[in-house]
Amino acid sequence: MKRPAKFEHFQFVGDKRNLIVYDVDAMTNESIIDELMSAGTYLSFGPDTLVEAKNRGYRLYSGPGSV
Repeated sequence: MKRPAKFEHFQFVGDKRNLIVYDVDAMTNESIIDELMSAGTYLSFGPDTLVEAKNRGYRLYSGPGSV
């Protein structure tokens, strides 16, 4: 899927509501990311790695729409 405009340079985007991190490059269901962007509860990680997301307590999304 195409990366959201605010996160065009980030592969991993987190949801503050449930501490889930999404690998945008591996997502096939755009509606999940669209809902996250409209809710405004997103954040990025620096550095943009899964390890950094996990260090902050986030877990990788593995539901429908992920590869």
